[in-house]
Amino acid sequence: MRYRAVIFDLDGTLLDTIDDLAAAMNAALVANGLPPRPEVAEHKRMVGDGVGAYVLRAMPADKRGDAELAARVTAEYRAAYAVGWRNKTRPYEGVVDLLEALRAAGLRLAVLSNKPDDAAQATVAALLSADAFEVVRGARDGVPLKPDPAAALAVAEAMGLPVGDIAYVGDTGTDMRTATAAGMFAIGALWGFRAADELLDGGADVLTERPVDVLRHL
Repeated sequence: MRYRAVIFDLDGTLLDTIDDLAAAMNAALVANGLPPRPEVAEHKRMVGDGVGAYVLRAMPADKRGDAELAARVTAEYRAAYAVGWRNKTRPYEGVVDLLEALRAAGLRLAVLSNKPDDAAQATVAALLSADAFEVVRGARDGVPLKPDPAAALAVAEAMGLPVGDIAYVGDTGTDMRTATAAGMFAIGALWGFRAADELLDGGADVLTERPVDVLRHL
């Protein structure tokens, strides 16, 4: 193996969360008198940069300057997602097999997400296996969100590995920019939320059609 560890993004990479994310956001919008975003494809373009960015992107353009409204939508979204995150969310086909194969090959695994840390911990534990990952980190107070490389570098430090020994797998341009800024090998996941052009523009070193394809690049 060329690499000793793999860091994975979570939503759109390990787990197909989009239906539950969209349902929670639409409930929050409607609860605040705003129009929902019925097309799931829209939500795939809006997620990935943290809850704050998702809320603002989902709100009508002429309402985004209303900080109090945005705060109410955020609170409603968090509450709706807290009770509905397991309704449809599942690992992508082939993900569990990939994780097992990587562990069998001796690679160390981690998760780094812009999802709130409590939600990231809960979804990994319930739908994957917390034991499979040496480190699981979501968005935390005081730590910049991706694509700032600080969180990725902190994961590398926690694992005691140089960044050149780590591959990073994600499905958005944000993930690819994170990986390249941190000096990690950037693997774009085409089975997730975004298209090839965005991943390449973000600096992807390679693109993979299916989870199993990750193996041949490690």
